Amino acid sequence: MPVRKIPKNYLGVTGGFASQKNGRMLGFESLLEKDLFVLLEYDDEVLSFEEQPVRIPLAGKAKSYVPDVLIHYRQTPSSRAKKSILAEVKTAEDLEKNKAKYANKFAVAKRWAASKGWVFQTRSDKEIRSQRLAFLKFLREYHYIEAEAAQISRVLVGLRDLGGHATYTKLLHALCPSEEAQLTTIPVIWHLVATRQIVVDLNQAISDEVVLELPKSRGEE
Repeated sequence: MPVRKIPKNYLGVTGGFASQKNGRMLGFESLLEKDLFVLLEYDDEVLSFEEQPVRIPLAGKAKSYVPDVLIHYRQTPSSRAKKSILAEVKTAEDLEKNKAKYANKFAVAKRWAASKGWVFQTRSDKEIRSQRLAFLKFLREYHYIEAEAAQISRVLVGLRDLGGHATYTKLLHALCPSEEAQLTTIPVIWHLVATRQIVVDLNQAISDEVVLELPKSRGEE
């Protein structure tokens, strides 16, 4: 749980992020932090993450330093152990402009994190605001829609009949002979992508030529 309550900030955007992965609402104090949370929520390697996670004492300073997020990774026998990451989220411009100002604080954080077996890092908009983020933000709009079981089955069976993979346009046209039918089917397709019942490469631009695939287990049934 956070060690620091995020105050209201009338110069920036604060708010709450509903995380299924963590089973609670997480606070953020910038849109850049919220964008990072979206990436972490959909990253299968991430086990959990928490905001404002720890206080790090700074010599000669009355106030301690509280980094923005702590990220824990899944550990499996077949994968190399990945250390938890304690991260500060700032724009690349801010990090460059205030490099000297942050130098001591970040150096202390690196040593403190290492003592816990973690790694301290900065995360900037250059890494966070990627094509993957754009795709994930698009999908979040469809994650919680209510789709009927018959509609879901129709889309999945249709994709299976096309060999388990097809472009978005090809699947839509195969399922829907009319534009009216397409209007009710489009949200279902993207809902299935958002809930991972259909797989896509998220590191690409959203287009009608995006390739949709059934997960291996489902496609092999």
